[in-house]
Amino acid sequence: MNASQQRAALQRQIWQIANDVRGAVDGWDFKQYVLGTLFYRFISENFALYIEADDESIHYAELPDTVITPEIKDDAIKTKGYFIYPSQLFVNIAKAANTNESLNTDLASIFAAIEASAHGYPSEGDIKGLFADFDTTSNRLGNTVKDKNSRLADVLKGVAGLDFGDFQSNQIDLFGDAYEFLISNYAANAGKSGGEFFTPQHVSKLIARLAMHKQDSVNKIYDPACGSGSLLLQSKKHFDDHVIEEGFFGQEINHTTYNLARMNMFLHNINYDKFNIQLGNTLTEPHFGDEKPFDAIVSNPPYSVKWKGSDDPTLINDDRFAPAGVLAPKSKADFAFVLHALSYLSSKGRAAIVCFPGIFYRGGAEQKIRKYLVDNDYVETVISLAPNLFYGTTIAVNILVLSKHKTDSNIQFIDASGEDYFKKATNTNILTDEHIEAIMQAFDSKENIDHFAQSVSFETIAGNDYNLSVSSYVEPNDTREKVDIVQLNAELKTTMARIDQLRAEIDSIVAEIDGVEVEA
Repeated sequence: MNASQQRAALQRQIWQIANDVRGAVDGWDFKQYVLGTLFYRFISENFALYIEADDESIHYAELPDTVITPEIKDDAIKTKGYFIYPSQLFVNIAKAANTNESLNTDLASIFAAIEASAHGYPSEGDIKGLFADFDTTSNRLGNTVKDKNSRLADVLKGVAGLDFGDFQSNQIDLFGDAYEFLISNYAANAGKSGGEFFTPQHVSKLIARLAMHKQDSVNKIYDPACGSGSLLLQSKKHFDDHVIEEGFFGQEINHTTYNLARMNMFLHNINYDKFNIQLGNTLTEPHFGDEKPFDAIVSNPPYSVKWKGSDDPTLINDDRFAPAGVLAPKSKADFAFVLHALSYLSSKGRAAIVCFPGIFYRGGAEQKIRKYLVDNDYVETVISLAPNLFYGTTIAVNILVLSKHKTDSNIQFIDASGEDYFKKATNTNILTDEHIEAIMQAFDSKENIDHFAQSVSFETIAGNDYNLSVSSYVEPNDTREKVDIVQLNAELKTTMARIDQLRAEIDSIVAEIDGVEVEA
C-alpha cells in the first residue's frame, strides 16, 4: 500500500476502535481516552527508541527497572524531557491489560510518574498536566472498577493493534495524521463545541503557506489562539525543520485543548525544547512578550467573542491596542486578536488570520481600527473563502493577511468563495491542493484577475469608508445565461405573427366546418 492507502486504512481502524469502546460514554468526552492512549503509546515507543539508540541487542521493554541508574535517568530527561521505566511502557501495560484488576489505578500512577519525572527540569512546564484529562478513575468509564478496567483494556488493546510502521521511517507522521483524523471526526460530530478549536488541515495548509510565503527561514512561528495546534503543525509539514529556527509558540485559553496542543507537538515529534504552549487568555494575560517579534503568525481565533474591552481602562494604554486609538467592541473581540497579532509581528514577517466577515464592513470602533490598519499600510490581502469549510459553522469566513514590509499602498482582494475554489463534501466543503495553489499564485503575483483578484488603491478604499469587504472590490462572475434583448424581441415578433396567422387559419377552418353543419 502507498502512504495514502495506509493512512486511509489506519483511519478506518481508529474510528472503529472509537465506536467499539465508547459504549454509553458520550463520544466527544470519550475521545480523551482514545487520544490519551494514542499519546501514551507514542511517547513510550519514542522513548524506547531513544534508549536503544539503534542497538539491536537492546530491547528496553524487556529490561528490569533496576538496571536504570540515576545517571541514565537524568540524561534521558534532559534530552527527551521525561522518563518512562520499562515496566511503565505502553507495550507492557497493554499486554496484561485484560487480567490486571488494578489497571485503572496503575495507569493513573504511571501517568503521574511520567509527569513527575520532569520536575525540576527545563521540560517541567511542557510535561506537567499532559494526562490531566485522561482520568482513569472517572465514572464516565463505568460505575464499578471492573467496568472501568474493561473499557480501558479495550482501548489499550485496540490502540496496541494499530500498525504504525517504523517510527524512524517516513511513516512516523501516520500517528500524527491519525490523531488529527480522530479530532476532526469528533469535532464534526460534536458541532460547535468540537469544531471551535480545530482548523481543518486543508485550511491550515493555506494559512501556513500565506504566513510563510517567500520566507526562506523564520525565527519562530506563533498562534495566539492555538487550539489543538493544527495551524502550527501545518507549518512544520510544509517546510524543513531548519526553516523554523527557534520553534513553535502558542497560547490557548481552554485547559483541555491546551493539553491537546502539547500532546500534538509530541505526536509530531517536536521535542519539548522546540515548542512553548502556554495556558491563558491571550487578550488579557498575554504570554511571549519577551519572545516577540515573530516572523510568522497564524491564527483562527474565536469569532465575535465577548471580552473586557472598555470595562478595563488599562487596556487602551496597552502597547498592543493603544496605536489604534480605540478598543475592539466588548461584544466582538475579533479586532483585538488582530491588533494583538500585529503587535507581535516582525518587520519581515506576515500574519494570516481567519476572521469573521462582519469586521470588514461594520462601522463604529471596527471602522476606526480598519482605518488605522489601512493608513499604516499593514493590510496586504483579504481573502474570502467558500462557506462550510469549518466544523460547527457554515459561514464563509475571510483570511486577513498582515504585513509590515509592503512595497506599495495597494490592498489585494481575492474572492475564493465561488464553486471553482472548493470541493463539496459530505460534512464540510474542502480546499484541494489545486484550489490552494490558485489562491497562492494570485497572492504572489498581485495581478488583477477578472472575478477573482483585484488590487485596490489606498485612495479608493479610504473613499469607501475603509470598507475591506471583498465583495466591494471583486465583481462576481455572472453565470446566468446572457440574453440579447433585441434578438429576443425580434423572435417574439415573429412568434406572435405566426400565432396570429395560425389563429386566423384556425378561425377559417372552424367557419368552414360551421358552414357545412348549417347546410347539413
